[in-house]
Amino acid sequence: MAARTTARSLARPFLIGSSIGLAGYLTYRTLERRPASHTSTLTIANDVTGTAAPPSHPVTSPPRFPPLPTRAQHLEALQSATSDSPYDLIIIGGGATGCGVAVDAATRGLKVALIERDDFSSGTSSKSTKLVHGGVRYLEKAVKEFDYSQYLLVREALKERAVFLTTAPHLSMSLPIMLPVYEWWKAPYYWAGTKCYDFLAGKENLESSYFLTRGKALEAFPMLKGEGLAGALVYYDGSHNDSRMNVTLALTAAQYGATVVNHAEVTELIKDPESGKICGVKVKDLLHESKRGKPGKGESTPKESISIAAKGVINATGPFTDAIRKLDQGTTTQEIVAPSSGVHIVLPGYYSPSRMGLIDPSTSDGRVIFFLPWQGNTIAGTTDAPTNITPHPIPREEEISWILTEVRRYLSPNITVRREDVLAAWSGIRPLVKDPDAKNTESLVRNHLINVSDSGLITIAGGKWTTYRQMAEETVDTAISTFNLKPKNQCVTEHVKLIGAHGFSKTLFINLIQYFGLEVDVAKHLAQNYGDRAWEVAKLVNDPVLSSVSSAATAPAASGVSPRITPSLPFIPAEILYTVRSEYALTAVDVIARRTRLAFLNVHAALEALPMVIDVMGKELGWGKERREREWTETVGFLVSMGLREERRGVKRTEVEGGVVRGWREVERERGEAEGRVVGRGEMVVGGGV
Repeated sequence: MAARTTARSLARPFLIGSSIGLAGYLTYRTLERRPASHTSTLTIANDVTGTAAPPSHPVTSPPRFPPLPTRAQHLEALQSATSDSPYDLIIIGGGATGCGVAVDAATRGLKVALIERDDFSSGTSSKSTKLVHGGVRYLEKAVKEFDYSQYLLVREALKERAVFLTTAPHLSMSLPIMLPVYEWWKAPYYWAGTKCYDFLAGKENLESSYFLTRGKALEAFPMLKGEGLAGALVYYDGSHNDSRMNVTLALTAAQYGATVVNHAEVTELIKDPESGKICGVKVKDLLHESKRGKPGKGESTPKESISIAAKGVINATGPFTDAIRKLDQGTTTQEIVAPSSGVHIVLPGYYSPSRMGLIDPSTSDGRVIFFLPWQGNTIAGTTDAPTNITPHPIPREEEISWILTEVRRYLSPNITVRREDVLAAWSGIRPLVKDPDAKNTESLVRNHLINVSDSGLITIAGGKWTTYRQMAEETVDTAISTFNLKPKNQCVTEHVKLIGAHGFSKTLFINLIQYFGLEVDVAKHLAQNYGDRAWEVAKLVNDPVLSSVSSAATAPAASGVSPRITPSLPFIPAEILYTVRSEYALTAVDVIARRTRLAFLNVHAALEALPMVIDVMGKELGWGKERREREWTETVGFLVSMGLREERRGVKRTEVEGGVVRGWREVERERGEAEGRVVGRGEMVVGGGV
């Protein structure tokens, strides 16, 4: 009788718990399978967007797309904005946030101008980890520290992740990420964490997380260290091509009527003498004749400084936020940006599977490190250390060394981790911010903040790539309220596909192969980087400008293969021409860093391709000798910030064309062997490098 009573008392809570668990599981599965509703409320005319639906039948002719205004036309539009016909908004800063704000405002029907001192995505937005993610580690902090703000940040990011992958499918994709388990007791902890991550994503979840046994984990990630491995959890996040996404946002804003100008600097905020409110800006074109020598074709020579009238101004300059705030409030203004350096390195693609990333949530010093496939190579990073704000920060050798050491901890001991395998390295500045209106000015804001100064300057700062759209929506909402603007419609950016997305499909590359006879890797590269605009790029393969340029960099990669920018990668000369004509690329750095990503994939290959890039751009834009020499010097200097050794800053074009870069590789290989780079179980001696 006692045994029966005990069994009943145990059975009741067991049944209740099982019922709750089953109900929760069924709810989760229902949410997971429910299709996302992305019905657009915005009607867009084809003649405005240049949409091209994925073909349902064999392609007989490439689609046509309406051209965007030229940079010269954008400059003319700026100069025509007077107090009688002002812009609704002027946005300072062409990073992810600034361009996102421009798209949001333009699609609401506002009159918008965006001004960028360097190039779109020239700063932090091109130097990210390339993830579109909710933030697994933020979720862990939310639970451990009972931090509701961290929880809200994860929820917002997971929602935006789904929008991101929908509006730019050619530039983003889902990516499985592995959490190796080397202690059995951590398996249920990680399992619960990843399932909670899935649950929070709800109907926008990409794929369900799952557990892999030791054997399956090694099968999926053969490079992984097998000793002590108990298994692995795999969850899904997104990956993207950050600077191409940023440039595409700028182009989309222009498509919807925004004025967008890169290489132009805001030098002054104009204030109404009576009210003290900001009513415009003064802008200087940095490609002016006095700066760059004789202007090339398509480049204008306006006045040294032009005044532009606007109802409101938005500061979206990332790490340089305080510089604009000081233009508004004076040099004694309290600084709100706490810059943090994040270094990434690029390794050859064989260091990771092509479709599987890895996260180490507990490195030797407690930081998180990612190990991710990207554009055929492998990205490892990032570090997190205080830094000074500079336009092109240089990655420190000790930070590169730390990343390599952490990589070695997770790779099989029979894999030699070599310093000379680092193909590129960069340092991005993460602009953590303090709320200037908060009583505790020492506390950093974990997500983003929007601040309105007494003179009406709206500052949007902080945040991350994944939430750029939500940040933009909130910023434009604030601007509409602050400046009493009259938009034609509400925010629609959840549904607005970006340039290149309308006619993109996963089989687009096959159409390019069949119509133009491109190699498979080239066709895939064009489709995944330009979307439906890949048709426009491919049409330029035999353009007279390219046929008139002679350079060693145009040599075929192999017999029967068409010329490429560099033999080892699928970039083609037509991309240079297309980015100049259609994507506002105005310098060699614009092309090799932000449009083609060559500098981020292999700094040596970028240097070898530089003669070809300068020759094509020079021919198209009418550059003289002085301008070409300046482009060489400035671009090599930029490559130093991407990992090129400092002592090679003075390399000459004739040396590069003569094969000096190949000689450097041999020297570094010999140096690595002489120093005994690998000792015992993969111990690394730091040295050499790109």
